[in-house]
Amino acid sequence: MPVDMKEIIARAALTLLTERKARKLTVKNIVEECHITRQTFYYHFEDIPHLFCWMLEQGIQKAREEAPSLKDPEPQLRYFFLVALNTMPYVKKGLESNYGRELEKLLKDHFYQMFSSLIEREDLYRNHTRSEVKLILRYHCYAIMGLLQDWTPEDTENLDQIVHLICLLITEGISPLT
Repeated sequence: MPVDMKEIIARAALTLLTERKARKLTVKNIVEECHITRQTFYYHFEDIPHLFCWMLEQGIQKAREEAPSLKDPEPQLRYFFLVALNTMPYVKKGLESNYGRELEKLLKDHFYQMFSSLIEREDLYRNHTRSEVKLILRYHCYAIMGLLQDWTPEDTENLDQIVHLICLLITEGISPLT
């Protein structure tokens, strides 16, 4: 069975961020960690932000495949929160690295796409302009990012209530414009 070089590179980056606590992740560090050439790294990834993007996309894809295929958005959002909380140590390390801004943008883009799909699928906000819907989406994305960045053990205990409230805010059309 062929080994997926992208996976090897991604695991090396995670090892450097989590176990070796590297604050500055460099291509040199990654290629040394997985014993490949720089050329091999650049064959698979344009740069480190592209690597983070790929890693995030793989995680999102895996979460979507494992998420319950229920019509109700609440169990899906709860599952997403559980995945996010389980990967939080890695995400926090990535956000603390010199590529934190790029990773934060990727996460916000993911939330935006997730909420956008929900809004479209449930036909929400039909009385709002396209520009207002974009603002509402951005508002919810920043709210979720803020929650995750300041997550507490008490929040974990109240996860079901938090998910329920977020779903109400989104699906009932409650926004900063209402």
